[in-house]
Amino acid sequence: MGKNKDFPLGAGRNQKTRVKSARGRRSSSTRWLHRQLNDPYVSSARSAGFRSRAAWKLIQLDEKAQFLSHNARIVDLGAAPGGWSQVLSSRIKSGNIVAIDVLEIEPIAGVQIIQGDVSERGVSGTIVEALGGCPDIVLSDMAAPTTGHRQTDHLRTMNLCEIALDFAIENLNRGGTVVAKVFQGGTQSSLLAGIKPLFENIKHVKPAASRKESPEIYLVAKGFKKR
Repeated sequence: MGKNKDFPLGAGRNQKTRVKSARGRRSSSTRWLHRQLNDPYVSSARSAGFRSRAAWKLIQLDEKAQFLSHNARIVDLGAAPGGWSQVLSSRIKSGNIVAIDVLEIEPIAGVQIIQGDVSERGVSGTIVEALGGCPDIVLSDMAAPTTGHRQTDHLRTMNLCEIALDFAIENLNRGGTVVAKVFQGGTQSSLLAGIKPLFENIKHVKPAASRKESPEIYLVAKGFKKR
């Protein structure tokens, strides 16, 4: 899988599909369906065989921040349905990949899958054992189901980001990288201040595949200073 531009595959940008409201369907569901049917990354992910449009986000994040290594030990937190792990399986040739989620994930070639909650006692050890050692890269695209209340959604997703960062700080190899979804605003700045002394370089990246109206952005922290 080679380099991709911001829009990797053609998908009829100018042809909009209109979605009519249906009896019993909430207006928020109608808006979601409209976005899905008219999102070029949804159709291009399907064409490329990816399980989710999020696969393009990881590809674009790596193009901008260049953190993937072919021989790395990598953990994909909150991996379901497996789009990020599909990208990893095509790029990591001599390393190890572990995907974990509370939801079931269909098998992916070259990926060890764990169904569980990374925040539960003992699960971190299970992940490290499956990897064959501490990870070099920790990835997290975890986000809580949205409620429509911006502040609530922000706090819930930032809590998942903190879980990912706690796992990374506890387990990363020296020089390692963590990439995690955050929501802009509120507690984002305090979280950043807390991890800044622990990494050589920290940046925020918003890939093109991330919808413009979404508050999501990705924290990319490289060069872990293992204590």
